[in-house]
Amino acid sequence: MTDWTAGYVADIGYTYGYYTELNPLRIKLAFLNQGLVFPEVGTACELGFGQGMSVNIHAAASTVTWYGTDFNPSQAAFAQELAAASGAGARLFDQAFAEFCARQDLPDFDYIGLHGIWSWISDENRAVIVDFIRRKLKVGGVLYISYNTQPGWAAMVPMRELLTHHADVMGARGTGIVSRIDAALAFAEQLLATRPSYAQANPQVAERIKKMKEQNRHYLAHEYFNRDWHPMSFARMAEWLAPAKLSFACSAHYTDHIDAVNLSDEQQALLKTIADPTFRELVRDFMCNTQFRRDYWVKGARPLGAFERLERLRAQRLILLSPRDAVDLKVSGSRGEATLNEGVYAPILDLLAPHKPLTLGQIEEAVKGRGLVFAQVLEAAMILVAKGDVALVQDDATVAKAKRSCDKLNQAVLQHSRSSNDIAYLASPVTGGGVMLNRFQQLFLLARSQGRKQPQEWAHFAWQHLQALNQRLIKDGQPIAAAEDNLAELERLAVEFAQQRLPILKALQVA
Repeated sequence: MTDWTAGYVADIGYTYGYYTELNPLRIKLAFLNQGLVFPEVGTACELGFGQGMSVNIHAAASTVTWYGTDFNPSQAAFAQELAAASGAGARLFDQAFAEFCARQDLPDFDYIGLHGIWSWISDENRAVIVDFIRRKLKVGGVLYISYNTQPGWAAMVPMRELLTHHADVMGARGTGIVSRIDAALAFAEQLLATRPSYAQANPQVAERIKKMKEQNRHYLAHEYFNRDWHPMSFARMAEWLAPAKLSFACSAHYTDHIDAVNLSDEQQALLKTIADPTFRELVRDFMCNTQFRRDYWVKGARPLGAFERLERLRAQRLILLSPRDAVDLKVSGSRGEATLNEGVYAPILDLLAPHKPLTLGQIEEAVKGRGLVFAQVLEAAMILVAKGDVALVQDDATVAKAKRSCDKLNQAVLQHSRSSNDIAYLASPVTGGGVMLNRFQQLFLLARSQGRKQPQEWAHFAWQHLQALNQRLIKDGQPIAAAEDNLAELERLAVEFAQQRLPILKALQVA
């Protein structure tokens, strides 16, 4: 019998995550920051879309025509349901990479994305994907790819092998992957308690095992327990992508663009002496002990003229996603946590506080009186987008066209929230991407969409659904027992939602 899983975990579904780096709109600011020409994305493809949250949100929230595949039929079926609900026209399949990539009815693409795929598939599938990119990515097109990398994973490689081997040979097959994961983690803790030399030489492994015990088992199954798991150096990745005529453009993780939070002065000076871009990235990964890369590669990198670069940068619009007073003036990089300069960030955040889109040029003009220059405005924008406090904004024509499909997709997700908390995102036509909302907030929105106007009504609506499923709220780590206490907590949350979150959702045209 043919094993259609190809060694990939298939007996447990992937999480319903949304990955903002897959949003093609984010290419623009990253490329402009690097001084590169970026494509206008009209056709896009996601390979290995999991439950399909990202591909469906991006299809609904833009005018881009999306294609994609995921080999797991149950995941593909759910993704297709969402695509049908939104009416955005995404064409999603349940084919293996070899089958999908050989299709004759696919267009050429401006953008191809793979998130959390490359490190977990065989070399045979990698070859199929590279050939697909070579044939189907347009000249000037962009590949987004994320992958586990060395040297950050070096210490964990043997421990991961021990965990998977325990699950294979010591775990009871009939009990399912989750129980085998639990048993493997328990054994790893037993082993580490004996203070093996490996643990003494690699003290960070014990902390990683501790964190793994706290993580979602569905995530762990797909992250660690597939047959294939290959953290890859940047130099090796460059070798793989060379036949597709791709060159490295820049990181899709905006914090990586800010050297000050990732590299010491001595490290920055050393990197400047390295002319070869591949070797420079390899060295940088050693400096940062990089574990996970999120990168843009381009088929035909072209520099953008200085005048046109600044003109396009100044035209880029931003919107604040968080309440103004909730923005923490701290950022984390490879060097740890850094405090942001309040003299730079406070006036920019004050301008964005009404949650109205502003261009970088408008912000630059407004803060000139405070002695700030455009370079500071741009760096602040990069960091605030990286932190998730600010998002890029689409043009008004695109926003108007995407509104209907976003509304339809969001209504399907809100209906789903009546019985489940596994989806935590809705689509915004303003940002072209996902907006995080927990289940209670989704139920409040659903109640509001059905004509209930007051927070107290939203709370009663949410409680009716929780009560029907015999579910209770958790507070301070403990379930709330009494019905009146559950309702009181929901009313508090609903009032807080109305005051803090709802105005932002209206600005994002989600509510």
